Amino acid sequence: MKDQGRSKRKRTGGRLKHSSDKKRHQLGREATETTLGEPRLQYIDSRGTGSKVSALSTNLAQVTVDGETVSAEIEDVVDNPANVNYARRNIITKGAIIETTEGRARVTSRPGQTGQVNAVAVEE
Repeated sequence: MKDQGRSKRKRTGGRLKHSSDKKRHQLGREATETTLGEPRLQYIDSRGTGSKVSALSTNLAQVTVDGETVSAEIEDVVDNPANVNYARRNIITKGAIIETTEGRARVTSRPGQTGQVNAVAVEE
């Protein structure tokens, strides 16, 4: 799990003294592993008046092919450099290679943070 907040080390490599407990806004949350399936969204409050839309599962992607953006259906997750097991489990994250009705595409958005899948077509 990533440590939220200030680094534990100085620029020189020495350790910094722990001065306070984490504030609520510094706490992380469980990673949203967006799966392939019927679209399901979750609305999350973020700091201030903002909010995030988290895609729990989705089967649609906005794919850009030669400057034209079209809506395509996701058929399969081919490769996911974030984690080897994500491709097997059909989990979509930024950088994942997906098989769509428009051909293979690489995900450029963060579905767990924005609630949608944007992708760019890649040559096979």
